[in-house]
Amino acid sequence: MQGVRSMWRLTRWTAPIATLAALALTDGSAAAQARPDPPVLREIVGGTPRGDRQEVRVLTATIKPGDKTVFHTHRFPVTVYILEGAFTLEMEGRPPVMINAGQAMVEPPNVKMTGHNRSATDPTRVVIFYVSDPDTPFLDPIQ
Repeated sequence: MQGVRSMWRLTRWTAPIATLAALALTDGSAAAQARPDPPVLREIVGGTPRGDRQEVRVLTATIKPGDKTVFHTHRFPVTVYILEGAFTLEMEGRPPVMINAGQAMVEPPNVKMTGHNRSATDPTRVVIFYVSDPDTPFLDPIQ
């Protein structure tokens, strides 16, 4: 089984790497197309999982106008990217943070928080990235 996994990894990555190498050897316009845009967010964080294995979750959510999340914490950092609308995050002991479509932020671990869609008319659509120890709850509600 280990040989199959190694071969799968090799096959999985060989084609994209060969494609990027070929683009790098062609004219500048093709190589420029292969370069990613600058990061939307680049932040150094603490509190990430330290075990041999991590679970990666990519979630989407739509927050209706006027809705808010439960008061909660996360055990590990959560990265939120706003697709549409705006999102206001209120974290205990910190000023509220508003992020708009096209922006991202990292929600720190072990901080009590709630998020709001303050619009009366527009939904907020988000993509959430969460890396945790396997089987860790996404959030812990605060009573």
